[in-house]
Amino acid sequence: MGVLENGIPFLTQTGLAKFSGVSRSVISDISQEWEENHDAGVLTKDRISFLIDYLFKNGYREPKLYIETVKDGSTHYAYPDIVCMAVIEYYAFEASQSDNSVALQNYRKLASFGLQKFIYDALGYKPDDIWKYYHDRVSILNGAAPDGHFVVFHEVGGMIVDLINAALPVNEKTIPDISVGLCWAKHWKDSNFDEKFGVRVPFYHNYPSYYPQSKSNPQQANAYPDGALGEFRRWFRHEYLPTKFPRYLLTKANLLGGQAEAKRIGAAFAPKVLT
Repeated sequence: MGVLENGIPFLTQTGLAKFSGVSRSVISDISQEWEENHDAGVLTKDRISFLIDYLFKNGYREPKLYIETVKDGSTHYAYPDIVCMAVIEYYAFEASQSDNSVALQNYRKLASFGLQKFIYDALGYKPDDIWKYYHDRVSILNGAAPDGHFVVFHEVGGMIVDLINAALPVNEKTIPDISVGLCWAKHWKDSNFDEKFGVRVPFYHNYPSYYPQSKSNPQQANAYPDGALGEFRRWFRHEYLPTKFPRYLLTKANLLGGQAEAKRIGAAFAPKVLT
C-alpha cells in the first residue's frame, strides 16, 4: 500500500489481490478487461459490468484501473482506494467463487473504518503534510529579499496555494516558482529592464533540509527592484498564466498524477478564443 504524492491512497496489485482473496493474475485480468470494455456502455452480469456500474456512479471513468508509478527504478501499479473498494466488494458479495471469506472480512473492516484512513494510519501519513513543503519555504524565505526588492516566490504564492487546494503536489519535485522565475528572467533580459528599472540583485536562500536540493545550499537567486513589481504582475497575469502555466501543469501531472485536475486548472488560464 502507499499514498501518491497528490494524497491518493492506493493498494498495489499484489495488495489488492490479498485483500480480495484472489490471485494477482485475477487482478491483472480485471485490469485488462476494464481497458477493453469500460467505454463500451453495455452492462451484463459479469464482473467488469459490476465495476463499470460501481465506478461510473462514483465518478471514476479513467482508461486504466491503476496509476503507474516508478520506485527505485521499478514500475508498480497503484490502484486508487475507490477502485480497491469496488473490487473487494465484488469478491465479497457478487463473485461466484466458493470462498469469499477473505474479501468479506476485509470489506466489513474497511466499510466501517474507511480504506483511505486505513492506509493513512498504516503509513503514518497525515494529509496536512501537503502544506509542509510550502509553509517551510515561506518561513525560510521571509525577509530574504534585500530592502527595496521583491522575490518571485512571494509574488506567486496565490498560484501555489491554488495548486495545493486542487490536490496537485507542490513538493521537491514540483516547484512552480522556478518555472515562473526562469520565464521572468528571460522576459527581463529580452526587454533590457536593467536600464529601465535598475539591475537585479543576487541573494542567497536555502531549501529545507529534507529537500534533495538542500545538498547544494545555499542557493543563489535574483531579487528584482520594487519599481518593476507592476510589470511583473502584468506579465505574470497576462503572459505567463495563459501561455506557460497550462503546459507546466500538464508536464508535472504526467509525472505525478492528477491529469484531470491539471487540465481543468490549465483550461481556466488558457487564452480565450472570441467567436
